[in-house]
Amino acid sequence: MNKKLKNTLSIALPILLGVFLIIYTYNSFTGEQLDKMKSYFVNANYFFVGLSGILAFLGYILRAYRWRYTLEYIGHPSDFKFNLTVISIAYFLNLTIPRSGEISRAAILTQYKEVPFDKGFGTIIAERIVDFIILILFILTAVILEFSTLKSFLLEYIPVKTLIIIAVLGLFSGILGLYLLLYSKIPFILKIKEKISGLSQGILSVFKMPNKTPFLIQTILIWFTYILMFYSVIYALDETRIISFGAVIVAFVIGSLTIAFTNGGFGFFPVLIAKILLLYNIPEEAGNAFGWIVWTSQLIVTIFFGGLAFLILPTFTKKSN
Repeated sequence: MNKKLKNTLSIALPILLGVFLIIYTYNSFTGEQLDKMKSYFVNANYFFVGLSGILAFLGYILRAYRWRYTLEYIGHPSDFKFNLTVISIAYFLNLTIPRSGEISRAAILTQYKEVPFDKGFGTIIAERIVDFIILILFILTAVILEFSTLKSFLLEYIPVKTLIIIAVLGLFSGILGLYLLLYSKIPFILKIKEKISGLSQGILSVFKMPNKTPFLIQTILIWFTYILMFYSVIYALDETRIISFGAVIVAFVIGSLTIAFTNGGFGFFPVLIAKILLLYNIPEEAGNAFGWIVWTSQLIVTIFFGGLAFLILPTFTKKSN
């Protein structure tokens, strides 16, 4: 399979699967249910949807400020406007290939600021490591608050035997990967180790830099805006404003994981959110409407600021070819 075909498939297949889920979900509703969903969209309180969009952009701003700490530590300071532009582009590109935005951030940084790709990419990985730790804390919070509900959900959709197999395979893969990185002399593995060592300065920047405290504070604020961004939309519909904070955390975690591992959650996000809210006795029509309102509002923010960022990027002076 040539590279061009592979890249095309990596973009097209998740989108096609998302389209399939949308069509399948749409066809599973009766005419009465579809009319009810339309009424939810028409009667939604869009003040809270707009507030969610503002909070989403506030998250962009905080990320742009946070990034400067790791870049300064590796000796390549970057101004806020440039950081915000690059981050907006990265979010936009994540709609095509999952996580491709992170690579684009490092590539643009190399092109415009002469930051070695491995070091710039290392700072981004460092951010993602910290963000992943915060996400794990949210997952643990969701499990603690809603253990019985989540247990029922998992056992309904994923058999215990499958969960055990996944856990064993994950553990085995982790041990094998660690062993190969530490002891293997295979040329391909040695090349990977060389790349990893090149990333280490950027990755360790978050743990060694003098500004660890403001970095951590801004990380907390970023995730605070994320949860508020999601939480504010529950007040857009009468049916969802009654759900508990624990239910919001669970839906937020599932939504975050969906966006992280797909093309911005296209097709998947509304369906999974509706399934989660159904556990809390929220009608499926209302759950789907809520999921679509949240996802569409964030998509508009991503496309608007991403498109604007593509227009602004050429105004910066390119430092290298």
